[in-house]
Parts: sequence; C-alpha cells; structure tokens
Amino acid sequence: MNISTAAKLADLPVKTVRYYADIGLVVESGRSESGYRVYDDAALRKLAFIRKARAIGFSIDECRELIGLYQDSARSSADVKRIAGHRLEQIEAKQQELASLHHELSRLIASCRGDERADCPIIDFLG
Repeated sequence: MNISTAAKLADLPVKTVRYYADIGLVVESGRSESGYRVYDDAALRKLAFIRKARAIGFSIDECRELIGLYQDSARSSADVKRIAGHRLEQIEAKQQELASLHHELSRLIASCRGDERADCPIIDFLG
C-alpha cells in the first residue's frame, strides 16, 4: 500500500509516517515503479503500535526499544515492564509538578483582590 493509505489506516499524518521511516522506526517494504514508498501489513502494524506508544507518551528512543521487543518473540516481559515503569514514574512526577503549580496558582489567585486597584500579588510574584 502507498504511504497515504498506510497513514490513513494507522491513523497518522503522512508526514509522521515519512518521518518514522526516515529515522528507521518503520521500514518501507519497497518503492513503487514511480518511486513512491510502499508499506506492507507488518509496517502498518508497527505504525499502529508506534502511534499507541506515542499517545501514552513514550519517547522516540523508547518506541525504538519497544519495537525491538515487539519484534523479538524471545523477549522478556521484564524488559517491557521496565520501560513502562519508567514512563509511569515520569507521569507521576509530572502529576506532582502540576499539583504543586495548581496549589501555587490557586494561592495567588485567592490572594488577589481582583478589583480596580493596581496592587496585585500575582504580578508581584511574577515580577
């Protein structure tokens, strides 16, 4: 199938499919007579896999490692779990950071009178 069809079936933009091919995450199965990239079902499955992995927030390097494990029938699930566990730790750290930001911004908003006066604790904090 051509790149447009593969992109549509994988629910990805054509540019993204081209990028993934350029960096070696997915390999085109060949070229058409007119020189266009052609993808097979295996490439389509990899594209869908990468789309889902990226949606969870895995980096390109992590996707590369996961694709390697996906293709390795002798893989250890411990390797997959390690990568997923690292991603979960990143998400939890981001949640803590966002909770802290939420608390600080809520405190600033509560301390601001929001009236016609120029005095503003939010501006004071930012300045």
